[in-house]
Parts: sequence; C-alpha cells; structure tokens
Amino acid sequence: MSTPTGTQYIISRDSEQGEARATITELAASLREFSIGGVDLVESYAETAMPPFADGIVLVPWPNRIEDGTWMLEGEPQHLDITERDRNNAIHGLLRNTGYSLIERTESSVTLEATVFPQHGYPFHLHTTVRYELVEGGLRVSHTATNLSDAAAPYALGTHPFFKIGDTPIAELTLTMTAATRFESNERNIPTNEVAVSGTGFDLSGGRLVGELDLDTAFGGIEVVDGVAARLTAPDGREIRVTVDDKFDFVQLFTPRNFPTLTGVGQVVAIEPMTAAPNAFNTGRGLLWLEPGAEFAASWGVEFWA
Repeated sequence: MSTPTGTQYIISRDSEQGEARATITELAASLREFSIGGVDLVESYAETAMPPFADGIVLVPWPNRIEDGTWMLEGEPQHLDITERDRNNAIHGLLRNTGYSLIERTESSVTLEATVFPQHGYPFHLHTTVRYELVEGGLRVSHTATNLSDAAAPYALGTHPFFKIGDTPIAELTLTMTAATRFESNERNIPTNEVAVSGTGFDLSGGRLVGELDLDTAFGGIEVVDGVAARLTAPDGREIRVTVDDKFDFVQLFTPRNFPTLTGVGQVVAIEPMTAAPNAFNTGRGLLWLEPGAEFAASWGVEFWA
C-alpha cells in the first residue's frame, strides 16, 4: 500500500520496561510512533495521513519561522517560498516535503539522509543525516549537516515531537522546564522582544499542568541538568524527560487544543528543541554559519521513567 509519508521504518528492542518500538517515516524523517512497554509516548497519526502540525518532523536548515520568507545575504534580499500563507512566513525549513533515503538499518536503529539543494531564497547545498536509535529506557536522535557549498551557509536545526504518556489525559500532565527568557511575538508568531520569565506566568520551573497552558512560545537560556531540558509528568509519577546536548539553547513549547489525534480533536503538547531562535535568519539569534566542508552534529533524546 502506498502511504503519503512513504516507507515506514519500524525499529524495536527489548528493554527492562518491555518492548520499545518506533516508526520513522521516509517523508521528513518524522517520528510517527514511539512506545515502551505498550505505553505510547508520542502523538501518532494514521499511516494514511500527512504529519498534522508538523508532527515529529526534522526542521532543517531552520526551525520555526522566517518573517515574510525574506532575509539578507551580503546586502541582497533572499526570498524563500511562503509556506505559512495565513501569516506570510516561511516555516520549518526546506525538508518538510522531502523524502529521506536509507543509509543504514539495524533492528533497533535507522539512519536516513536528505539533501538541501540550492534554491531561490537559500543558495546553498547541504547534506544532512538523522539517526534514530532505541536505547535502554528511551530514544536517542542524532543529526549531522555538512556544507557542500563554496561559501558559508546559515544553518539551524529543530525537531517537532508531540508527547504523551499512554492514556493519561494531556491536560493532567505536568510540564516542567527552566528557562531564562521567552520571546514575545506578534500575531504572526514573529518575535518582537526577548524578556525574562522569572516571576511570570511563563515560568515553568515549578511545573504547570498542560491543561492550564496556551503556548506557542519560544524560550531561551534553557537550564539543562544531567542532559535534561524538560519533563512531562503524569499524576501516577511516570515521566518523559527530553534530553539535549549543548547545541540546543532554545525550546519551543506548543499546546494547541485543535490537534487531530487518533481518537478525536484535542489538546496536545510539543516540546521542540531548537539550535536557534525563531526568525534567526534575520536576527542572528543562535544562527550558525557553516563554513565550506564543515560538519555540524547535534543530538537529543527521550527518556521514559515508569
């Protein structure tokens, strides 16, 4: 059967908590399914559907948005395709509708590659990879990007997983993350200011119920302790921990209430590690310039504690 997201790469391994399984799609290298011991840990979508709300996809060579799809390169305006038409932005990079090719596959891991070719608005050539590997108690995701161009290329990386803990209502999960700042945004979700979160309703360091939150907000200065950037905790104590390496200085939190889950429309929660802030091609906040031939590597992951 042909599927809108192409080949479905299913990986699995035994763990102390039971069988761990994940499904990664050919299209956009989306993490479509992930479970441990029969407990679903991400919001899945049907094999016959496209990833709703960019569910689980890799965001390269920028996450989030570029205002008007326009940025400046050596004094010349660059015009990207407008992919968020209602807000006139370019959103989530250039591989959202690209099929990844298989490099390597084992029972518990899969490594995929995709190329960003030079195009209007981004005259650079990148080779990228992503490796999903099931490890004891979780999932590790590793990314690389190599600049094949003759000039330095602007680059940032993000990912877009929506999390859950089995059948626990999303509203009853507690989200905990310590950040120094958040980005105030206009009606188009373009940052207008970076402000401190301490003492405000955006301070999640003490934990907040997801049902109380209405976020589509980027945070900076993420406090990472033992590799953990954010936690999602169920009332029974089960917990998801989102881990990052030192490349991820920003996190987008997204709690929409109109997500088409497999059981009906409802609230979900995305915890999106990013190496740069929204609109970074214009602000430079967190943006990396990859020199010709240079390779960038970063990793993040998910731990499940039951």
